[in-house]
Amino acid sequence: MELKHIIAKNIARLRRENNMTQLALAEKLNYSDKAVSKWESGASLPDIVVLKEMADLFGVTVDSLLAENGKVERKAPPRKRVHTVVTLLSVVLVWLVSTLFFVILTIAGIGWHNWLAFIWPVPISFIVLLVFNSIWGNRRHNYLIISFLMWSLLASIYLTALPYNPWLVFVMGVPGQAIICLWSGMKKKEK
Repeated sequence: MELKHIIAKNIARLRRENNMTQLALAEKLNYSDKAVSKWESGASLPDIVVLKEMADLFGVTVDSLLAENGKVERKAPPRKRVHTVVTLLSVVLVWLVSTLFFVILTIAGIGWHNWLAFIWPVPISFIVLLVFNSIWGNRRHNYLIISFLMWSLLASIYLTALPYNPWLVFVMGVPGQAIICLWSGMKKKEK
């Protein structure tokens, strides 16, 4: 079969599999529905840039658009998306454990400040974010995460010790924030 007809057949099949009309596909690609119709009939071919856009849109490789057997190779999900999902799942796990802790304490009738089970997961969540951002993310964001971690930790200490009116705990945050700002401004010396 001629390459033009192979591409035409694959475009039409992928469009239908994704429940799209020719007009909907055309709008996503900034083309007319007449152009899509010509591609699907084999009257013309989209250029390589449009083929790449279609492959991305349908979640397949450009090679699968050119394959005669119509075999569709799905792209692996981008690593960044997987990293984001793993990070968010870890943070949700922190909140699940804290909710479980709250429920157990409430059922057992233990403690008088069970609501703190929802205060301490905030700084713990920032610790999880810091760890995963250090591994996979932009390390420059660590300074911001550390700032949020410090202030949420101070707020958690304050709320835990509320009966003792420990408002001075926030005074520690001022030099801490200054250190974080100065630390973020330091640059490694070039060798």
